[in-house]
Amino acid sequence: MNLFDIIPSNFFNLLAGGGNQRIYSDCMSIIYEQYEREISYRIQRAVLRDALAVYLLENHISLEEDGEEEYTGHGDMASGLLRRFCDCGWLEEETDDNTYERHIMMTERGIMLAEFIEALKKPETEEYSGYIYQIFNTIKNKDLWKEHPYVNGLKSIFKNSKDLANSLKKLSTFIRKIIEKMVIEETLETLTENLIGYLDGSFIREYARLTGQQNIHIYRGQIKKELERIKRDDGLNERMIAECMTEEALSREEAAMTVTDMLQAAKQFILEDYDRIMRDIKHKITVYMQVAVGRARFLRNRDSDDKGLVENVIKLLAQKEEELRSVVTPEEAALFTLERYEYISRESIRYPRKLKAIRSATDTQVYEMSEEDLEETIRRQKKEADNPYSMKNMKCYLDALCKEKGYVKTEDMPLTTREDLLCALSSVAYGKENGYITEPEEGYVETDSLLLRRFKIRRK
Repeated sequence: MNLFDIIPSNFFNLLAGGGNQRIYSDCMSIIYEQYEREISYRIQRAVLRDALAVYLLENHISLEEDGEEEYTGHGDMASGLLRRFCDCGWLEEETDDNTYERHIMMTERGIMLAEFIEALKKPETEEYSGYIYQIFNTIKNKDLWKEHPYVNGLKSIFKNSKDLANSLKKLSTFIRKIIEKMVIEETLETLTENLIGYLDGSFIREYARLTGQQNIHIYRGQIKKELERIKRDDGLNERMIAECMTEEALSREEAAMTVTDMLQAAKQFILEDYDRIMRDIKHKITVYMQVAVGRARFLRNRDSDDKGLVENVIKLLAQKEEELRSVVTPEEAALFTLERYEYISRESIRYPRKLKAIRSATDTQVYEMSEEDLEETIRRQKKEADNPYSMKNMKCYLDALCKEKGYVKTEDMPLTTREDLLCALSSVAYGKENGYITEPEEGYVETDSLLLRRFKIRRK
């Protein structure tokens, strides 16, 4: 059977478009609220009309003309809305036989639609532990369902098991959104507040109840024992099958299969499926919370410190290198070769990070250096920049030693001082990048209390 064989074909039209779907949704919620204080979903038409008119007036809403119908005021517009809702099957209008007053009733499908709208706007918090308690309470209190073992017993146990399974599956599916909402990466302060709110929130309290005092392991043994007893009780099974035939309008074979399937499904969920779902939820919570902690560490480490200031200065020098060369001497400019990449180590590869957005301007105090300070800084910079063991110097060093033979051995190298030994080590370290191959040999050479293994280094 198709859905539209049951409901009117225009049932969803008012919510599908046209520009007024927000108004129709709000009005349906207002109508649904009016019935909360009534003993049935039947109320005087004037009450609903006035409630809708107040809503339209307070929100300054003026509906457009509807075909040949033209509204003259908010009361008229409210009456038009009620007619529309009746036409699409949300409401029904009838006249009271005694007072001849017109009343509006919500249809069964209209009630479902209103409840669906409310559930979408304000989803109810699931009480997962309540399902477990209901299953245990039902199965232990046999007196509650001895008269109707199928409806009040087996069907209740099966329904609570299925509802708990569906709720936990939804939680497992959407737990990522729940936690990501709590760990929005803005600032360390907001992230901390969100985490505290998450830990103090209703979700974590309910989850704690589910894994604590209402843990299914506390009741599982007794539930399993009672389900097996029910399965072995032929007389009880016959009564449940007979009641199932009456309630569900099934044949005896179909009813027997239904009872067996419900018992097996409840038992399998309690003994197996519940643990699998809970393991998955626990794993996801652990993973997503680790991500949150990682984000917190990243935000904390991203704050400005001395290292960050030095990095900013180097970036600024790299960006302004041409301007820098125009205001310093050639000798001084040689100290700043920031864009010359001669050697790249695989260990130095890093991923780009998201830069922190500047949300407010800050003032930084600038210190002016004296002539003596500038000279001293240049002197230290020259000293630091003059690296006798750099890759470039080592290439020149090896080219000179290998000029005649194309190779050089340890005994042919000057190794009388510690500096000579450092040159030998540096030449080996940069050998591959400078176009040389190093071949180790037997024995060691001692220089200034340091041992160096013998080697032969040659051009590729």
